[in-house]
Amino acid sequence: MGRKFAIFLIRCYQVGISPILGRSCRFSPSCSHYAIAVIQRDGFFVGGWRAFRRILRCHPFNPGGYDPP
Repeated sequence: MGRKFAIFLIRCYQVGISPILGRSCRFSPSCSHYAIAVIQRDGFFVGGWRAFRRILRCHPFNPGGYDPP
């Protein structure tokens, strides 16, 4: 249940908020796509933790690049 709800919230962000903010993620795939992939693969808690750590790395001082889930 938590996994589906988390993915639903991320998809709402992708459709409703992300287009307004524009492309700002330094990584490929984007942080939201990464979050969906790791939550689907690893579950709500482990995947959520990995997504949270990835979002913390997404800042102007990190060069970003390709970071597969």
